[in-house]
Formats: sequence, structure tokens, C-alpha cells
Amino acid sequence: MARNYEMDMTSGPLLGKILAFSFPLMCSGVLQLLFNAADIIVVGRYAGHTALAAVGSTSSLINLLVNLFVGLSVGANVLIARSYGAGRMEAVHKGVHTAMLTALVGGIALIFVGLAASRPMLSLMGTPDDVIDQAALYLRIYFVGAPSLLVYNFGAAILRAVGDTRRPLYFLTLAGVLNVILNLVFVVVFSMGVAGVALATILSQTLSAWLIVLCLMHNTGAFQLVLQELRIDKEQFQEILRIGVPAGIQGMVFSLSNVVIQSSVNSFGSAVMAGNTAASNIEGFVYTCMNAVSQTSMSFVSQNVGAKRFARVDQVVLRCMLLSAGVGILLGNSAYLLGRWLLGIYTPEPQVITYGLYRMSVVCTTYFLCGWMDCLACSVRGLGSSMLPMIVSILGACVLRIIWVMTLFQWERTQLCLYLSYPVSWAITAAVHLICFLILRRKIRTTQPAA
Repeated sequence: MARNYEMDMTSGPLLGKILAFSFPLMCSGVLQLLFNAADIIVVGRYAGHTALAAVGSTSSLINLLVNLFVGLSVGANVLIARSYGAGRMEAVHKGVHTAMLTALVGGIALIFVGLAASRPMLSLMGTPDDVIDQAALYLRIYFVGAPSLLVYNFGAAILRAVGDTRRPLYFLTLAGVLNVILNLVFVVVFSMGVAGVALATILSQTLSAWLIVLCLMHNTGAFQLVLQELRIDKEQFQEILRIGVPAGIQGMVFSLSNVVIQSSVNSFGSAVMAGNTAASNIEGFVYTCMNAVSQTSMSFVSQNVGAKRFARVDQVVLRCMLLSAGVGILLGNSAYLLGRWLLGIYTPEPQVITYGLYRMSVVCTTYFLCGWMDCLACSVRGLGSSMLPMIVSILGACVLRIIWVMTLFQWERTQLCLYLSYPVSWAITAAVHLICFLILRRKIRTTQPAA
């Protein structure tokens, strides 16, 4: 890999490097969200609120099925970053090929799972009759593109492991432009509705996957991808599973809690569903910027643990926590204050806008708590523990939320009661993650000699 794309996270001033790493990652996350935002905006304005509800109601189900493999990409990132920090380049090379083959096989498996599970899962979620056919169609087309989705995510995780967050941004920029163009062509010109936006999404994802594979193939040294050498290295794969499976299970269970909440939202009717969809999409832009800081913390902590620079780990986490809170408070409250105008981009219907703004008044104003929760969980994962953040997140952000829906929400079936489950679960889970980080950090510093 060209040296100017790499970053030494184990020495030098921290804040500048954290910002240099996280900003392209924020932009990449925003561009990924623009894939879905373009879908939602186009169908909301040109195909009506039932089509908008159909596309929006699929997001939690997509995440439920995809998050296990996205978790494995987290495992690949931590493994390769740690090997890179320790200077073990042969392990890096094996990790790259193991990760990319895992992505390809996992993507093919997701095609069959998605095709078989889409409509039954939508039915279990209580998707209304006027929405379910379009939602099922969108999901079936979307999952055909699962191999491209995973290949890009694993490839980007590999590049992030050495500090390269710029080239994934370039690739997503090109794919995002293609996605918007194809959305307009398929929906406005050919009147293909949800099928058109789904097809546009998978074609743009295929472009980003193709570009990142070419990038890895043209690298030099340990990060070069050689197609003839694609194979599963047992030791590397086991380590990816050890770190990645708990992260994936955490994501799946987290998505399961969102499926439960989506089912509760569905009970209010398609107009509330549409408002919830638009608001959730806007919130996603805030979340992905905070999450970029969390991913930064994980990569920096991983490299410094590999290099045994334990004092620097504390500095990384503190700066990332402050940055995450700043991003969440600034962007979350700005989104709420501009909420009526932002929601108007998605739909012209005043009732739908009102419902969306109501959700944003609760979620956006407290979103920094979610940023803290994720940053601490990723920091613990960067220390090498994946089971601990999984257990804490499942109990705090997932089980607690499901219990809330099954108890308090049943007692007071209002949108406010439903949406309050988010900030309460974020705050509790973040506090427990902080305790876990402090305990694990102390244990590592006392059992391993510093560099």
C-alpha cells in the first residue's frame, strides 16, 4: 500500500490524527446513508407515502440479517490493525485474504436467507396490507446485492486497519452519484417504484465493491489482495470469529429490538410509519458521524494495544468521547431545529412531517448518549474483549428496550412512551460500558509489559 495512505496511530499528536482518520469515515458513512436516503426521498415524492413506508419498514429487518457479517468485518479490522501495530506482516497478509473470502461466501449465503425470510419476517412485524407487498419486493431485490455489500464493508475495514479512510470515501462518492442518477431514471422515467430504487441501490453497491477490490489488488506489500491466494487461514478465521461474532450478535439483537419497536410503530398506521421512516433516516446521518468516532477509537486502541502503548489508549478514548459528544449535541439538535424543513425533503404531506418531527424531538436531542455508548463499546472491543461489550449491549440497549415495549408501552400506548426507550437505554448501557472499560484497561496494564 502507498505509504501516504497509511497512518501510524501509535506515536505523534493524537487529536489531529483522530480528526484526519474520522472525518473521511464520517463522510463515507454519510454517503452510505445517501443510498437509502435517495431511495426514500424519490419514492416519498414520486410514489406516495405507502411506498415510503414500504422502503422504510425494511431497514430494521435488513440490519437484522446483515449485522452478523458486518460484525465479522469488525473482527477483521481489529485483527489486522493489531497485527499491523505489532509489525506482523505475514499475519496481516493472511488476514486480508481470509476476510475477503469470508465476505464473498457470507454475501452469497445472505442472498438465499434474504429471499426466503423477507415476507415471513415482514408478516411477523405486523406490516400493514397496503405496504407489505412493496416492502417484500424491495427486500428481495436488495438481498441479491448482498455479496457486493459485504465485499465493500470488509474491504473498507481492511483499509481502515492501517489508517486509510480516504479511498473508501472516494469509492462511495462515485457509487453515491450513480445511485442518485439511477433512482431518478428508474422511478421517475420508468415508473418502477420500489423495485427501481432497490435495483439502483444494488448496482451502486456493486460499483463500490468493484472499486475497493481493485484498490486492494493494486496495493503493494502485506495488504495486496491476490485472487489466487484467497483462502481461509484457520488461525486468522478463528480470531475474526472470536472478535466478530459477538459484535455481529450484538448488532443482530440490537436490530431485533428495533424490529420490535418498528412493529409497535406499525400499529399506529402508515402515516406514522412514513414519518418515523423519514425521521429515522435523518437521525441516521447524525448517528453515522458519531459512529465514525467510535470506529476511530476502536482502530486506534487496537493498534496501540498491538504496540503495547497502553498509556496512549486512555488518551485515545478520552478524546474520542469528547469528540463524539460534541458531534452528537451539535448535529442532533441542529437536525431537530431544522426538522420540519428536512422532513419536507422526504415528503410533502404535513401530517407525516408532524409525526416525524415528534420522534426527532425525543431522539435527536439526546443522541449524544448513543454516541457515548458506541464509543465505549468499540473501545472495549479494541482492547480485545468482544464478549463483554456484546453482553452489556444486549442487556442494556436491547433487552431493556424490549422489556420497555412489553410493559410501559402496553400501559401507555403513545409515541412518546415508545421513543423514550431510546435515551433511557443509551444512558444505562453507556454507564456500564465505562465501568467495563476501566476494569479491563487496568487488567491489561497489570498483566502485559508496556513498550
